Amino acid sequence: MTQQIADNFTRDTVAPDTSTPTGATCRLVRAGDQFQGKQGLQYTPGISAESAGAKGIHLQFVTIPPGGRAKAHKHQSHETAIYALNGTSCMWYGEHLEHHYEIRPGDFLYIPADMPHLPYNPSATESCVALIARTDPNEQESVVLLPHLDAIH
Repeated sequence: MTQQIADNFTRDTVAPDTSTPTGATCRLVRAGDQFQGKQGLQYTPGISAESAGAKGIHLQFVTIPPGGRAKAHKHQSHETAIYALNGTSCMWYGEHLEHHYEIRPGDFLYIPADMPHLPYNPSATESCVALIARTDPNEQESVVLLPHLDAIH
């Protein structure tokens, strides 16, 4: 999966700035091709280890189609921040998915590391799109599916 994602990016041709201790430089990255993640949702990758050489963060869009839902999952040892762009989504969360949020455009959502969650789109007609930042530079590496929670909701 990692190589497939990396192949979708157009990297810039700027040489690394060797004046920094790590040789790192700024990168302009075009959005990669949309792919289906382990969670069952559609992602459009942006900043990641594969696209920009990121060491501790990635940034991407997620789209939940009308009536769509993810598989219950958590991100092992990584925090997540989400900004809702359009459409209303909902999310069950907690050890037994016992808590619930409704996320509207303009809302920010924080998900701590190792928190089980199950996002879904309650609309029959409108997709949800959100911007996701996570402390895992390799987006799908920290995903842990929790199939025993899928049937709860």
